[in-house]
Amino acid sequence: MKFSQILEKLGDIAAINSLSINKDCDPEIVALSSVDEATSGTLSYVEGAKFAAFVAKTNASALILPQDEALQTQAQKRGIAWIATPEPKFLFAKVLKLFYQPWRPAPEIHPTAVIHPTAKIGNEVYIGPHAVIHQGVEIGNQACIHANVVIYPDVKIGDRTLLHANCTIHERTFIGADCEIHSGAVIGAEGFGFVPTADGWLKMEQSGYTVLEDNVVIGCNSAVDRPAVGETRIGRHTIIDNLVQIGHGCQIGVGCALAGQSGMAGGVKVGNRVILAGQSGIANQVKIGDGAIASAKAGIHNDVPPGEIVSGIPAIPHKQFLKVSAILTRLPEIYQSWKQLRRQITSKSGN
Repeated sequence: MKFSQILEKLGDIAAINSLSINKDCDPEIVALSSVDEATSGTLSYVEGAKFAAFVAKTNASALILPQDEALQTQAQKRGIAWIATPEPKFLFAKVLKLFYQPWRPAPEIHPTAVIHPTAKIGNEVYIGPHAVIHQGVEIGNQACIHANVVIYPDVKIGDRTLLHANCTIHERTFIGADCEIHSGAVIGAEGFGFVPTADGWLKMEQSGYTVLEDNVVIGCNSAVDRPAVGETRIGRHTIIDNLVQIGHGCQIGVGCALAGQSGMAGGVKVGNRVILAGQSGIANQVKIGDGAIASAKAGIHNDVPPGEIVSGIPAIPHKQFLKVSAILTRLPEIYQSWKQLRRQITSKSGN
């Protein structure tokens, strides 16, 4: 595909987001690549100063550049086709859709699928081999249920939602439209509810509901637990990475992003547009305000106000964490100074 054809297919997206276009060359683009591994015939992008140096040495035939005249001039001198935009990664993501579409099978119900006669299946649905769909389940139009998926009774799944192979959807779960649940994920399983007694742990039945709003993505081997009462809710457009634990009764807002191995105990309330980096953890009943960010491995035991960035264990404001970290690296030196000062004080006291 010619570079000019790619821009034509992007239409208004390219026109609205681009600052300018180099029209001096129009190479054939056969693939996309990262800028540091690009070869002739590929298109890549440069975002930020970290990768700017690659413009001088990349083998890419075309680049999506930031609004930086120096980089544009450099690319032009090297004969590299380019388009400049305020958001190179965003435009690259749009181009990627022109070259790759995830596999999605044509509508079909495989003969080995086990479907209860009371289940309601929408139009143009794919149900793969050995999928099990229990009584009272409702599946929307154009949904895709891959092999070995198990859907417990009375679950509702919205239009165009995609369930990858070997995920499990438990009872009292409602999944919205255009969601994607990856392999090994378990949605709506019993929360970790037990009451200590003199005779051991008394199991508290988890009679609540699990709700995933529209356009939610759940990564591989993640778990979203069902509460004893009430509901666990994941807001629309929230994305959840692999190996994430959402405890019973948690409420997660709109447009959040939870990275791998992050997790939260029961009853946590997370606002809108919150970001939890990898291996961050939130204690029981904590509230996280809108737009807050937890850095990697942050251990959050107290409420976090809106817009705050927290780091460390226990988590503290990030600016304070940086100061603490700077002092921490100097502890051996500070300790030696303290010992010397103590000897001086002791010596003077002895005199």
